[in-house]
Amino acid sequence: MKTTPEHDERVAKMTFASVFPHYITKVERKGRTMEELFQVIEWLTGFDEGQLQKLITEKVSFETFFEKATLNPNAALITGVICGYRIEEIENPVTRQVRYMDKLVDELANGKKMEKILRVG
Repeated sequence: MKTTPEHDERVAKMTFASVFPHYITKVERKGRTMEELFQVIEWLTGFDEGQLQKLITEKVSFETFFEKATLNPNAALITGVICGYRIEEIENPVTRQVRYMDKLVDELANGKKMEKILRVG
């Protein structure tokens, strides 16, 4: 499925602060921890917990969030389908990066081992 310009714009304008509580709920409901969630997000973006809290307080959009991020060089190894979209086929960079994060959070919530989530070896 191909994203539309309207979809891409909506994703880019969403704030990280509005989505983050859903990430927390999802992983904790499945028995994972906030520390693991922070570890996964830091692996993808380079942001530590303090930097994330600052971005949440500032209510930055996903567009700004990923402009400030230092994306992990192995992020392109994140593939598969999330929210009905095949990640590796998403052309818009911000939408693809948001779906990378969604996929990592899903993998964490689904009990995948941290080494697999972080694409180690």
